[in-house]
Amino acid sequence: MNVPTAPHILVIDDDPDVRELVVEYLGNNDMRVSAGESGRDLFDLFDRESIDLVLLDLRLPGEDGMLLARHLRDRAAVPIIFLTGRNEEADRVMGLELGADDYVTKPFSPRELLARVRAVLRRYQVQATLPERDSSRRAFRFAGWELNLRTRRLTSPSGAVVELSNGEFSLLSALCRAPQRILSRDQLLSMSRLHEGEVYDRTIDVQVRRLRLKVESDPANPLLILTERGAGYRLAADVETLY
Repeated sequence: MNVPTAPHILVIDDDPDVRELVVEYLGNNDMRVSAGESGRDLFDLFDRESIDLVLLDLRLPGEDGMLLARHLRDRAAVPIIFLTGRNEEADRVMGLELGADDYVTKPFSPRELLARVRAVLRRYQVQATLPERDSSRRAFRFAGWELNLRTRRLTSPSGAVVELSNGEFSLLSALCRAPQRILSRDQLLSMSRLHEGEVYDRTIDVQVRRLRLKVESDPANPLLILTERGAGYRLAADVETLY
Protein backbone atom coordinates (compact mmCIF):
# COMPACT_ATOMS: atom_id res chain seq x y z
CA MET A 1 0.00 0.00 0.00
CA ASN A 2 1.44 3.35 -1.01
CA VAL A 3 1.16 6.35 1.29
CA PRO A 4 2.21 9.97 0.61
CA THR A 5 5.31 9.66 2.79
CA ALA A 6 6.33 6.26 1.46
CA PRO A 7 9.98 6.07 0.34
CA HIS A 8 10.37 5.91 -3.43
CA ILE A 9 12.54 3.01 -4.59
CA LEU A 10 13.91 2.71 -8.13
CA VAL A 11 14.79 -0.80 -9.32
CA ILE A 12 16.82 -1.24 -12.51
CA ASP A 13 17.13 -4.86 -13.65
CA ASP A 14 16.93 -6.50 -17.08
CA ASP A 15 15.05 -9.53 -15.65
CA PRO A 16 11.29 -8.84 -15.74
CA ASP A 17 10.66 -11.48 -13.06
CA VAL A 18 13.02 -9.70 -10.67
CA ARG A 19 11.41 -6.34 -11.40
CA GLU A 20 7.93 -7.76 -10.84
CA LEU A 21 8.98 -9.41 -7.57
CA VAL A 22 10.60 -6.25 -6.19
CA VAL A 23 7.76 -3.95 -7.30
CA GLU A 24 5.11 -6.20 -5.77
CA TYR A 25 6.88 -7.07 -2.51
CA LEU A 26 8.19 -3.61 -1.65
CA GLY A 27 4.93 -2.08 -2.83
CA ASN A 28 3.04 -4.31 -0.41
CA ASN A 29 5.31 -3.03 2.37
CA ASP A 30 4.50 0.67 2.22
CA MET A 31 7.00 1.70 -0.45
CA ARG A 32 6.60 3.33 -3.84
CA VAL A 33 8.51 1.46 -6.52
CA SER A 34 9.44 2.48 -10.07
CA ALA A 35 11.18 0.04 -12.38
CA GLY A 36 13.32 0.02 -15.51
CA GLU A 37 15.62 -2.30 -17.41
CA SER A 38 18.51 -0.14 -18.64
CA GLY A 39 20.86 2.69 -17.87
CA ARG A 40 18.68 4.99 -19.95
CA ASP A 41 15.67 4.07 -17.80
CA LEU A 42 17.77 4.71 -14.70
CA PHE A 43 18.56 8.31 -15.56
CA ASP A 44 15.20 9.08 -17.19
CA LEU A 45 13.33 7.97 -14.08
CA PHE A 46 15.84 9.51 -11.70
CA ASP A 47 15.57 12.89 -13.42
CA ARG A 48 11.75 12.80 -13.44
CA GLU A 49 11.05 11.38 -9.99
CA SER A 50 12.17 12.01 -6.42
CA ILE A 51 14.07 8.80 -5.66
CA ASP A 52 15.09 7.76 -2.13
CA LEU A 53 17.07 4.61 -3.00
CA VAL A 54 18.24 2.77 -6.13
CA LEU A 55 18.39 -1.00 -6.55
CA LEU A 56 20.78 -1.49 -9.47
CA ASP A 57 21.61 -4.69 -11.33
CA LEU A 58 25.38 -4.80 -11.58
CA ARG A 59 25.40 -6.83 -14.80
CA LEU A 60 22.99 -5.19 -17.22
CA PRO A 61 23.45 -6.55 -20.77
CA GLY A 62 25.88 -4.38 -22.70
CA GLU A 63 26.24 -1.90 -19.83
CA ASP A 64 28.65 -1.41 -16.94
CA GLY A 65 26.69 -1.23 -13.68
CA MET A 66 29.71 0.19 -11.87
CA LEU A 67 29.98 3.03 -14.38
CA LEU A 68 26.26 3.74 -14.15
CA ALA A 69 26.55 3.92 -10.35
CA ARG A 70 29.51 6.27 -10.61
CA HIS A 71 27.56 8.62 -12.91
CA LEU A 72 24.61 8.45 -10.53
CA ARG A 73 26.84 9.35 -7.58
CA ASP A 74 28.04 12.39 -9.52
CA ARG A 75 24.44 13.61 -9.71
CA ALA A 76 23.30 12.99 -6.14
CA ALA A 77 24.21 11.29 -2.85
CA VAL A 78 21.45 8.72 -3.28
CA PRO A 79 21.76 5.31 -1.56
CA ILE A 80 22.57 2.44 -3.94
CA ILE A 81 22.14 -1.29 -3.36
CA PHE A 82 23.66 -3.53 -6.03
CA LEU A 83 21.79 -6.58 -7.30
CA THR A 84 23.78 -9.26 -9.06
CA GLY A 85 23.67 -12.93 -9.93
CA ARG A 86 27.39 -13.31 -9.27
CA ASN A 87 28.77 -14.16 -5.87
CA GLU A 88 32.42 -13.38 -6.47
CA GLU A 89 34.45 -11.56 -3.85
CA ALA A 90 36.02 -9.32 -6.49
CA ASP A 91 32.58 -7.95 -7.40
CA ARG A 92 31.69 -7.37 -3.76
CA VAL A 93 34.95 -5.53 -3.09
CA MET A 94 34.59 -3.47 -6.27
CA GLY A 95 31.10 -2.42 -5.25
CA LEU A 96 32.24 -1.47 -1.75
CA GLU A 97 35.15 0.52 -3.14
CA LEU A 98 32.73 2.45 -5.32
CA GLY A 99 30.77 3.34 -2.21
CA ALA A 100 27.75 1.07 -2.61
CA ASP A 101 25.52 1.06 0.45
CA ASP A 102 24.83 -2.66 0.25
CA TYR A 103 25.13 -5.66 -2.02
CA VAL A 104 22.51 -8.41 -2.56
CA THR A 105 23.23 -11.57 -4.51
CA LYS A 106 20.53 -13.25 -6.60
CA PRO A 107 18.51 -15.25 -5.95
CA PHE A 108 17.56 -13.29 -2.86
CA SER A 109 14.81 -13.50 -0.28
CA PRO A 110 12.30 -10.65 -0.67
CA ARG A 111 12.19 -10.35 3.13
CA GLU A 112 15.97 -9.96 3.26
CA LEU A 113 15.90 -7.35 0.49
CA LEU A 114 13.20 -5.41 2.34
CA ALA A 115 15.26 -5.51 5.55
CA ARG A 116 18.35 -4.23 3.74
CA VAL A 117 16.42 -1.45 2.01
CA ARG A 118 14.94 -0.34 5.33
CA ALA A 119 18.36 -0.47 7.01
CA VAL A 120 19.99 1.71 4.35
CA LEU A 121 17.12 4.20 4.44
CA ARG A 122 17.43 4.42 8.24
CA ARG A 123 21.13 5.16 7.98
CA TYR A 124 20.55 8.00 5.54
CA GLN A 125 17.78 9.42 7.72
CA VAL A 126 20.10 9.38 10.73
CA GLN A 127 22.81 11.12 8.71
CA ALA A 128 20.32 13.81 7.68
CA THR A 129 19.45 14.50 11.32
CA LEU A 130 22.91 14.70 12.87
CA PRO A 131 23.29 17.07 15.83
CA GLU A 132 23.70 20.75 14.94
CA ARG A 133 27.28 20.76 16.14
CA ASP A 134 28.14 17.98 13.70
CA SER A 135 26.36 19.63 10.77
CA SER A 136 28.03 22.98 11.46
CA ARG A 137 31.52 21.59 11.04
CA ARG A 138 33.21 22.85 7.90
CA ALA A 139 36.40 20.82 7.79
CA PHE A 140 38.94 18.73 9.67
CA ARG A 141 42.69 19.47 9.53
CA PHE A 142 45.31 16.89 10.41
CA ALA A 143 49.02 16.52 9.62
CA GLY A 144 48.79 19.16 6.88
CA TRP A 145 45.73 17.55 5.28
CA GLU A 146 42.27 19.16 5.16
CA LEU A 147 39.03 17.23 4.79
CA ASN A 148 36.23 19.56 3.65
CA LEU A 149 32.93 18.18 4.93
CA ARG A 150 30.80 20.26 2.57
CA THR A 151 32.55 19.55 -0.71
CA ARG A 152 33.60 16.06 0.51
CA ARG A 153 37.11 16.66 -0.81
CA LEU A 154 40.50 16.04 0.70
CA THR A 155 43.36 18.51 0.17
CA SER A 156 46.95 17.36 0.58
CA PRO A 157 49.69 19.34 2.38
CA SER A 158 50.90 20.47 -1.06
CA GLY A 159 47.44 21.84 -1.94
CA ALA A 160 46.45 19.08 -4.36
CA VAL A 161 42.80 18.00 -4.29
CA VAL A 162 42.35 14.26 -3.70
CA GLU A 163 39.01 12.78 -4.76
CA LEU A 164 37.40 10.37 -2.31
CA SER A 165 34.69 7.77 -2.82
CA ASN A 166 31.67 7.95 -0.50
CA GLY A 167 33.07 5.08 1.55
CA GLU A 168 36.51 6.65 1.87
CA PHE A 169 35.04 9.99 2.85
CA SER A 170 32.75 8.43 5.47
CA LEU A 171 35.56 6.41 7.01
CA LEU A 172 38.04 9.30 7.12
CA SER A 173 35.37 11.53 8.68
CA ALA A 174 34.79 8.92 11.38
CA LEU A 175 38.52 8.67 12.11
CA CYS A 176 38.81 12.47 12.29
CA ARG A 177 35.98 12.65 14.81
CA ALA A 178 37.94 10.41 17.18
CA PRO A 179 41.66 11.20 16.66
CA GLN A 180 44.26 9.14 18.53
CA ARG A 181 41.55 6.70 19.63
CA ILE A 182 41.52 3.01 18.72
CA LEU A 183 38.26 2.29 16.92
CA SER A 184 37.10 -1.27 16.32
CA ARG A 185 35.71 -2.32 12.95
CA ASP A 186 32.22 -2.40 14.45
CA GLN A 187 32.65 1.14 15.76
CA LEU A 188 33.91 2.34 12.41
CA LEU A 189 31.05 0.63 10.59
CA SER A 190 28.58 2.36 12.88
CA MET A 191 30.29 5.78 12.87
CA SER A 192 30.82 5.83 9.12
CA ARG A 193 27.38 4.33 8.36
CA LEU A 194 28.91 2.19 5.63
CA HIS A 195 26.86 -0.95 6.28
CA GLU A 196 24.97 -2.86 8.89
CA GLY A 197 23.24 -6.22 9.21
CA GLU A 198 25.18 -8.93 7.41
CA VAL A 199 28.32 -6.90 6.83
CA TYR A 200 31.75 -7.94 5.82
CA ASP A 201 34.40 -6.83 8.31
CA ARG A 202 36.60 -6.48 5.23
CA THR A 203 34.49 -3.47 4.21
CA ILE A 204 36.56 -1.39 6.61
CA ASP A 205 39.82 -3.07 5.59
CA VAL A 206 39.19 -2.27 1.92
CA GLN A 207 38.45 1.39 2.66
CA VAL A 208 41.49 1.70 4.94
CA ARG A 209 43.73 0.24 2.26
CA ARG A 210 42.41 2.68 -0.32
CA LEU A 211 42.73 5.64 2.06
CA ARG A 212 46.33 4.74 2.79
CA LEU A 213 47.10 4.81 -0.92
CA LYS A 214 45.91 8.42 -0.94
CA VAL A 215 47.27 9.85 2.33
CA GLU A 216 50.36 7.83 3.20
CA SER A 217 53.76 8.46 1.58
CA ASP A 218 54.45 4.74 2.07
CA PRO A 219 51.14 2.85 2.30
CA ALA A 220 52.96 -0.36 3.26
CA ASN A 221 54.37 1.42 6.34
CA PRO A 222 51.62 3.86 7.33
CA LEU A 223 52.22 6.72 9.74
CA LEU A 224 48.73 8.25 9.84
CA ILE A 225 46.15 5.44 9.76
CA LEU A 226 47.57 2.75 12.01
CA THR A 227 46.45 -0.83 12.51
CA GLU A 228 46.07 -1.84 16.14
CA ARG A 229 46.39 -5.63 16.05
CA GLY A 230 43.24 -7.37 17.22
CA ALA A 231 41.60 -4.05 18.09
CA GLY A 232 40.99 -1.92 15.01
CA TYR A 233 42.43 1.28 13.54
CA ARG A 234 43.64 4.64 14.84
CA LEU A 235 44.25 8.03 13.25
CA ALA A 236 47.67 8.91 14.67
CA ALA A 237 47.39 12.68 14.30
CA ASP A 238 45.94 15.63 16.16
CA VAL A 239 42.83 16.97 14.44
CA GLU A 240 41.66 20.60 14.29
CA THR A 241 37.96 21.14 13.67
CA LEU A 242 36.98 24.14 11.54
CA TYR A 243 33.53 25.75 11.80
